[in-house]
Amino acid sequence: MAFLARHKGKLVASLIITLGIWYTLHKGGLKIVPEGGDFRQVRWWTVLVYFASLLAYSWFRSIRWRFLLRSIAEVPKKRLFTVSCIGFAAILLMPFRIGEVVRPYMIRTRPSERRVGERAVTLTAATSSVVAERIIDGLYLSIVLALALVFVPTVHPLPDRVVGLPVTVAHVRMSGYAMLGLFGAAFTTIAVFYFARSWAHRFTLATVGKVSANFAEKLTTMFEKFADGLHVFGRAADALGFFVETTLYWAINALGMWLLAWGSGVVHVDGTPPTFGEMCGLMGMLGCAILIPGPPGLLGVFQAGLYAGMTMFYPTGVVTGPGAAFVFLMYASQVLFQLLAGGLALATERGGLRALDEADGLGPALDAP
Repeated sequence: MAFLARHKGKLVASLIITLGIWYTLHKGGLKIVPEGGDFRQVRWWTVLVYFASLLAYSWFRSIRWRFLLRSIAEVPKKRLFTVSCIGFAAILLMPFRIGEVVRPYMIRTRPSERRVGERAVTLTAATSSVVAERIIDGLYLSIVLALALVFVPTVHPLPDRVVGLPVTVAHVRMSGYAMLGLFGAAFTTIAVFYFARSWAHRFTLATVGKVSANFAEKLTTMFEKFADGLHVFGRAADALGFFVETTLYWAINALGMWLLAWGSGVVHVDGTPPTFGEMCGLMGMLGCAILIPGPPGLLGVFQAGLYAGMTMFYPTGVVTGPGAAFVFLMYASQVLFQLLAGGLALATERGGLRALDEADGLGPALDAP
């Protein structure tokens, strides 16, 4: 009840967004839940392999966090994986990604755990590391998407509109480049505050301060805290390790999508199977879609992002048939895996339920993809 009271406004807004997207998809002939005939070509063993691949995907997604925290403390991989599974499940279940605050809250060093002479992981430091992780991820994924938009062949001619959605394909492609600009600017900003903090502080006060000195001070304080998450670039070995494991995380994601798309019967107009490059494009479009403030489970925005990407590469009959099965199986697999992983992790985490409730009460989550 406390959760509902704290977030009733967000829950109502997320319900409106979900219903709007659901209605738009249904009106356009797309489906959240496909019809039975859409599953005719599914190779069911690929669904099991995809589900298993989510474990490797989640492992690298979780443990690379240690590189961002290493300048503060050495956190065991098992601990990072447990906390991350709980945090990712919280992000899934809570509207507007307010579950983002769970991971930093749970990984912080509690007062009872602090030892004399040891550096503690404060909530501020943990939060800064998550913000940096999200911005780096956004930049990495937007670069992958931009490369896919430039180099991966599309259907010819491109349709005017996304199948089933009142959005032009041109706008979809433009959003991919806009995503690169957004995260490029965000990364550049915190990088400047990390590598040239004094200059960035003075510059912000000299420019933004002309409008409001108080706002300029708050802005510089916020950027400086976020920039602390970039300590990973202070050591070449940590920076390389983070880049390698981030690449593995995204590569496993794209490979899993490729296998599931092939296993669902997604093909080109000439019957050839999907390519890895196309899956990188779909992965990037999904990243664009979930920037939209979303409902619990990202229901609707998840499907819209994948349908928007598939329109560029596959004929309409495939998008609305085997493509619908692919989207459904991918979404259902991810939701089921995350809930199972989060539940198992929560069962092993001492005081996990209390920590979740306390973290939820901290306020709005971080605003990152």
